[in-house]
Amino acid sequence: MIVGEQPGDREDLAGRPFVGPAGQLFDSVAVEVGLDRRAVFITNAVKHFKFTPRGKRRIHQSPNKGEIASCRPWLMQEIAQVSPALIIAMGATAVHSLTGDGMRLMQRRGTVEQSPDGVPVLITLHPSAVLRAPDDASLRDLFAKDLARAVTMRDQIAALEARTSAIQ
Repeated sequence: MIVGEQPGDREDLAGRPFVGPAGQLFDSVAVEVGLDRRAVFITNAVKHFKFTPRGKRRIHQSPNKGEIASCRPWLMQEIAQVSPALIIAMGATAVHSLTGDGMRLMQRRGTVEQSPDGVPVLITLHPSAVLRAPDDASLRDLFAKDLARAVTMRDQIAALEARTSAIQ
């Protein structure tokens, strides 16, 4: 399962997560590391697009703690229905919703923490952060490294589940 922060302008208009520029970057990196987007459930921690109108454009605004808390029951319901073995939390809002703390993202990225219900949460950057720093290829590399780790973890979890079911 992959949890982003909130819909962007294009996602809000399309009604689907990760179809805008951040989604295109995510798709590109996912293909590179062998992560099939069709094989994972993708959602956002906050379900609405918070923005400030500026002429004809809608400028993204970060959700506050109250908005994150208000949307959290929907996210928890999605997790309960999907029952993922691993969650990739992309960005501070997703990390906050899943762990209760969205601070120090760069210090925590690449690490695995636990959601309140015990599901491993791999913390990484949001692809939009990579897009905001286009001259910094190292951010893209870190994001790719984290997604590659998720693929490895997924494969390890699947192998462990197969061994466990064979024993039973």
